[in-house]
Amino acid sequence: MTLGINLTYDQLLAGFPPRPITSDDQYWETVARIDELIDKGMLSSDEQDYLSVLGMLVERYEGEHEPDIELRGIALIRALMEEQGLRQRDLVNPIFKTDSIASSVLNGKRRLTVEHIDKLALYFQLPHALFFEAPENQVNQHETENNRTTISPPPKPPTSDLSQRQLINAQHLSIVSP
Repeated sequence: MTLGINLTYDQLLAGFPPRPITSDDQYWETVARIDELIDKGMLSSDEQDYLSVLGMLVERYEGEHEPDIELRGIALIRALMEEQGLRQRDLVNPIFKTDSIASSVLNGKRRLTVEHIDKLALYFQLPHALFFEAPENQVNQHETENNRTTISPPPKPPTSDLSQRQLINAQHLSIVSP
């Protein structure tokens, strides 16, 4: 594709006909074509339509071939930060409102909100679901914070001046009485 020249939809189709993506090679070819269009800058309406079609094909392929990422939630955020050379402060404006919120979330003292997850998914270009903690991680984190698991006994029934036998009789009468 030549930069600066507007191509018609038919020319775009002839140069790279959009087809369902069935392999990683086709995926990367389509992504490269998308990148060429985006790098061009100002697009004609035909180029925008063509870009939209390619984008739908890529989105479908990515949805069917979601990356096998084992990390979730805070562990994933920390790994992404390390991989991209980001510091906690780098996430303050785009994700978190303050440095203290970022610190609390990243140290497990505060949960991610829906707004945080939405912003993280956009920022890192990953599915929202990856930023939710796995249920077993939430339990383990809770146990780690408290250093023990507490099981509360069921609440005791209210007591009164009546003896246990009188209480049973009173309950029986209320069931039997109209």
